[in-house]
Amino acid sequence: MIAVRNIGATDIEVTELSFGGAPVGAVGDRLTDDEAAAIVHRARDGGIRYFDTAPLYGHGLSEKRLGQVLRSLPREDFVLSTKVGRLLVPPDEGERFAGMLDAEPVAIRYDYSFDAVRRSLEASLGRLGLDRVDILLCHDIDIWTHGDAQPGIFEAARKGALPALTQLREEGVVRAIGLGVNEWPVCSQVMDEFKVDCFLLAGRFTLLEQEPLDEFLPKCLEQQVSIIIGGPYNSGILTTDERRRATYDYKPAPEHLWVKAQAIRRMCESHGVDPRAAALQYPLRHPAVAAVIPGVRALREVDENLKLFAADIPDALWRDLADADLSRAVG
Repeated sequence: MIAVRNIGATDIEVTELSFGGAPVGAVGDRLTDDEAAAIVHRARDGGIRYFDTAPLYGHGLSEKRLGQVLRSLPREDFVLSTKVGRLLVPPDEGERFAGMLDAEPVAIRYDYSFDAVRRSLEASLGRLGLDRVDILLCHDIDIWTHGDAQPGIFEAARKGALPALTQLREEGVVRAIGLGVNEWPVCSQVMDEFKVDCFLLAGRFTLLEQEPLDEFLPKCLEQQVSIIIGGPYNSGILTTDERRRATYDYKPAPEHLWVKAQAIRRMCESHGVDPRAAALQYPLRHPAVAAVIPGVRALREVDENLKLFAADIPDALWRDLADADLSRAVG
């Protein structure tokens, strides 16, 4: 059995190993709908009970594919999150998101206004074929996504999307709210103004990088806010020993991080540990972290993640990684 942890101060329990739904949408017709359904079923059969998705992922295809399976299950059997901030619109009213391989006949338009949040949620529920989601996250209001335009985006969300999320939680439409982002400072900024329950933070607290340990994670503990770790493999650099295949933040990995990742790999292997197992398990050593959600696009990846997550890791590895200044001590 996969252990569960609560989201913030809520009664929502998520499995420590959960399911990132981006790839099953992003790969488009490289997976059939039946193959995608088999992947979701395999995850559930393996004990995973928390699934994350978003309109962005495959321009709605991820939500459709997850919904195909989840709506056949007892609703109390799983926890589901999706996101707001991007509306799916006719192709001539928005832009296609680069990197998505789907053929859905829609485009994306950013909209962090108050009214757009409810419209986005209603559209997501339609694609999912469900009457509710448990966790609703405001998607990508960080500099990583918007660059120089981010201050204006944040202000729009501060006045619109974040109050709308708060209202939906107060009405009982959703059970928890937060952000899904690639940077932690914007999460800290939101915590100063809004009561949130969780953040889905991609790639920023991993075996490779631990900057949030200094200020952000202690702040989360103090305010009873949970962290869900997306991208625990830092988009791939922690999974490979082939330089040409190493990616970081979905781009070719810089040399200094490649060197560090290979040093981490050698240290793990010296203890007989697969570095992917260490990468999956490391974030959960911090009590603010509720779950890790690697994305999967194949049955074998589900099986591999379940096996890696269950692997025994000696405490000596964590000590040696810290002593070598490769990964900081936690716990």
